[in-house]
Amino acid sequence: MLLPVRVKLKKQISNMNNTNTGDLSGSDALNSNPGNNKKTTILSVVIVLLSILLAGLVYIHLNQKSEMVEMEEVLTAEKDSLVNELSGLMYQYDTLKTNNDSLNIEIGVQQGRIQGLLNVQASNAQKIRLYKKELRTLRNVMKSYIRQIDSLNTRNVELVAENKSVKSQLKDVKDTNEELSKIKEELGSKVELASVLQAKNILSVPINSKGKEKFKISKIEKIRICFSLRENPITEPGEKEVFLRIIRPDDIVLSSSFENLFEYSDKQLVYSAKRMVEYMNQDIDMCIYWTNNGMLIPGNYSVELYLDGYIIGNSSFSLN
Repeated sequence: MLLPVRVKLKKQISNMNNTNTGDLSGSDALNSNPGNNKKTTILSVVIVLLSILLAGLVYIHLNQKSEMVEMEEVLTAEKDSLVNELSGLMYQYDTLKTNNDSLNIEIGVQQGRIQGLLNVQASNAQKIRLYKKELRTLRNVMKSYIRQIDSLNTRNVELVAENKSVKSQLKDVKDTNEELSKIKEELGSKVELASVLQAKNILSVPINSKGKEKFKISKIEKIRICFSLRENPITEPGEKEVFLRIIRPDDIVLSSSFENLFEYSDKQLVYSAKRMVEYMNQDIDMCIYWTNNGMLIPGNYSVELYLDGYIIGNSSFSLN
């Protein structure tokens, strides 16, 4: 802006010098012409004014250049500060990652905005102001995310506590149910045992053909086992089958057939004889007979009575 003024000023001075030289030569010519003196004075004033103007313009130019340098330094500092803040904000957003997919997507969108600001060169104060405004918005959004995450974390802690409580309650219920089942099973076993009929007053007598008691093997025709089924109010009434086992001194069971079997404790046992009886929850007397088939030997015999898979009584006798 100053260069054209300087050129124009030089041209005017050169023209004026040429004019003065052509019209008069030497100092005598100037002194002899009053008009020329006036022009010279005016020219001197113009030169002085132009010099002052030039000096002012130079000062203004230098001052503006200094201000522009200062402004550029300020803008550069603000831009660097803005970059640092955006980078820090990006890191803070990284720390906000959660298990919530929707929230993570929103956080990713905001990080994209931050990256976009980092990629744009802020070249003037207006852009920097806009970016600072955007930075404030991003910070406010981040604060809202922090509140949401804190709320989610608090709820997660509550849910974990509730889950532990529910699991504890379920365990207590399970333990209670197992205990109740055990008690029920025990009570069931006790009731089942209590419902088992028992035989009392068991009397084992070997008899001859006339029904008289004989202990000599050669005279024995039958062995009579008499007993009473006890009264039991919790036993289911109805037809009952009683099995008799007579066991010789050598542990062989007296039986008419090895196919005479019944079940006891998951095993098949040989029985000597059996009898059906109608039980009505009251004491009932009954007898079972075994017919001698030549298997008798001298010694001590054991007698066992079974009903519904349980042994209900036993006794013994001896033969000679």
